[in-house]
Amino acid sequence: MTLSSTGDPGAAARRVAIVGTGARAQMFTRALAERDHTEVVALSDVSPTRMAVHNRILTREHGRPAAAQWDPGDIDRMLRAERVDTLVVCTVDALHARHILAGLDAGCRVITEKPMVTTAEQARQVLDAADRTGGDLAVTFNYRFNPLHSAVHELLAAGEIGDVLSVHFEWMLDVRHGADYFRRWHRDRRNSGGLMVHKSGHHFDLVNWWLGAEPVTVYGVGRLAFYGAPNGTRTGLRREYERAHGSAAAADDPFALQLDANPELRDLYLQAEGDDGYVRDRNVFEGDISIEDDMAVLVTYDTGASMTYHLTAYAPWEGYRIAFNGTRGRIELEVEENTWAAPATQATQATQDAQETGATSSAVLHGDAEAENAGSYRLRVRPMWAPPRDVEVEFSHGGHGGGDVRMLAALFDPGAPGAEMLATPRDGVHALLTGLAAGQSFSTGLPVQVKSLL
Repeated sequence: MTLSSTGDPGAAARRVAIVGTGARAQMFTRALAERDHTEVVALSDVSPTRMAVHNRILTREHGRPAAAQWDPGDIDRMLRAERVDTLVVCTVDALHARHILAGLDAGCRVITEKPMVTTAEQARQVLDAADRTGGDLAVTFNYRFNPLHSAVHELLAAGEIGDVLSVHFEWMLDVRHGADYFRRWHRDRRNSGGLMVHKSGHHFDLVNWWLGAEPVTVYGVGRLAFYGAPNGTRTGLRREYERAHGSAAAADDPFALQLDANPELRDLYLQAEGDDGYVRDRNVFEGDISIEDDMAVLVTYDTGASMTYHLTAYAPWEGYRIAFNGTRGRIELEVEENTWAAPATQATQATQDAQETGATSSAVLHGDAEAENAGSYRLRVRPMWAPPRDVEVEFSHGGHGGGDVRMLAALFDPGAPGAEMLATPRDGVHALLTGLAAGQSFSTGLPVQVKSLL
């Protein structure tokens, strides 16, 4: 017996297609394969090799039927031929819009990885299509589902510190995670919109959600301060190679990614190079890089609050500090996602050990697995005229602090809690516009009115 997403016994399972079958998409493939009321009926990617990896997940890991494989250029025909009712978009960021539009026009429920889109024009197109079709579009801002972040939301909504007047937010990507954005397609702004769009969009959405606010003005200063050839030469960190695979110079470079040492990355990327020519392990201190790695931003909101925000993509540890100052006190959250960054050789060994024991690990961490060097958290409320108190949270381990599991349940399980936390198209646009405005301010040196972008 199967169970539909509406909860009717005997009803047909939801027919799901996944477009873009890289590493992040594996989370959706596995989650859908684990649910009797969902079936992955189609995969779409320029690489047959990557699609074959996902089909092995379906067939060998979960005993489910293999999905049909389609070229992304045939997505309209795929949606019709495979009778798809749910489309999951996990492509390169700049390509999200075309697939979202195709899904909405076909009457599908669409679930897209963040950022929703990468340009203001794409944002207008998606908003118009969502309004025109009345379609269901969810943006997977999984950090909303982290129990710590939910607890902050509840404290603020309850008026624990009164009206929020200012926010101070610092996010640090360590030299294992942060460097990875400069090895792969994200290093080209045309693909990702830069880290203000791709990565900080998570954080901007959190603040919008926490405050119940929309951004008004953005001023920022950003630069490529650490990665890139000139910086690597200046600091003495640069090695002479274009890509790590097959390079003797990269063998002991802690910034290098060894694809052939990680079965998952080898199968998804190294063995797929003949399909599309995509190189996953480029030198972070070589080649053309058009995004920043050090960014400071000042944002004002329609509630009257302001935020100072800094993203560092080359820190020795990974985590974040955020504080809210209000009319009745202050809330502080500090999280150590990774207390230190293990060199690539140690990370690779940790991956091999984890795979031998059946655990989940990766030589490259993007928050989608718990770090082996994970640290602690502290959520503290400091009322005016009273002693501070720490708030204990039932913290879930795993991807994005347990946020992935909770988000997947809200997306795919009938009656599961959290549906009201899913980000809407307009939420996706508000997070995007903060990042786009920051990038424009980096270039002009001037503050940007957010409404002027849309």
